[in-house]
Amino acid sequence: MLAIMKREFKAYFSSPTGFVFMGFFLLLTGFFFVMSNVLQASPDYNAVLGSITFIFLIVVPVLTMRLISEETKQKTDQLLLTSPLSLTKMVLGKYLAAVGVFLLTLLVTAIYPVLLSFFGSVAVWEILGGYIGFFLLGSSFIAVGLFVSSLTDNQVIAAIVTFVSLLFMWLIDWIQQGIPVDRVSGIVFAGLLVIGAAVFVYFTTRTIYVSIAVFTVGSGVVTGMHFLNPIVFEGLIVRVLDWFSLLARYGDFAMGVLSISPIVYYVTFSAIFVFLTIRMIEKRRWS
Repeated sequence: MLAIMKREFKAYFSSPTGFVFMGFFLLLTGFFFVMSNVLQASPDYNAVLGSITFIFLIVVPVLTMRLISEETKQKTDQLLLTSPLSLTKMVLGKYLAAVGVFLLTLLVTAIYPVLLSFFGSVAVWEILGGYIGFFLLGSSFIAVGLFVSSLTDNQVIAAIVTFVSLLFMWLIDWIQQGIPVDRVSGIVFAGLLVIGAAVFVYFTTRTIYVSIAVFTVGSGVVTGMHFLNPIVFEGLIVRVLDWFSLLARYGDFAMGVLSISPIVYYVTFSAIFVFLTIRMIEKRRWS
C-alpha cells in the first residue's frame, strides 16, 4: 500500500495536476484570507474555511479524475489486477495519495492564522477544530471522486461526473426544501432504492439470481414495513438525502467545536465510497 501511495503521490508532482491543485487552492484561500481577515481586521479565520467549501467542486475533480481512469485507459490496471497486492491496499494507496496532496496544501495555509497571531490573539483551538473539519470534508469529497474515477476510462468524463456529484451534495440542503414528504412518495422512493440496489448488485456480480434475491428481499421489507409501520415512509426521501449532506455536518467544525458524531460520519462516508471503488474494480478483475 505504501508503495502505491508513494508512486501516486510522486505522479501528482511529475505532472501539472498537483501544481494546478495546490496553486489554485492557495490562490483562492489567500484571496479570501485577505478579504475576510486582513482588510476587515478580523481574527475569525474559521470564516475563511467556511467560505471556501465550494472550492472542492473545482479542485477535487482535478485531483481524482486520473486515479483509476488513467490506469484503465492505458491498460496498466491489468498489471495491478494480476499482482499479488490486494485491491484494498491498491485503492487505499491511491486514496491516501490524493488525501496526502490535499493535506500538504492545507498545511501550507496554516501560515495565515500564524500571521494573524502577530497582530493579536487568535482562537487556536477553534481554528484547529475548523481545520480538522475542513480536512475531513475534503477527504469525503475525494472518496467520491475516487469512486467516480473507477467508473470510466475517460478522465474528462470522470471530472465532469465528479463535479456534478459534488455539486448535488453541496446543494442538497436547498434541494431538500422542495422534496415531498408524504407517505406515497416515500414508498415509491423506497421501491426505487430496491431496484437500484438490485441493479448495482447485478453489475457488480454479474449474477442475475443474486440480483433477483436482493430485489425480492428488498420488496418484501418495503411491503412488510408498509403494513407494520407505514409512518416510516413519511419524509423518507429527506432522511435519505440528509445522509449525503456533507456540509450540514461541517457546521460544528466551523464554530471550532469537535464532536464525535460528525467525525464518525465523515470517516464512515469516506470508507463506504472507498469500499464501493474496491467492488467496482473487483468486478473488472473477474469480468
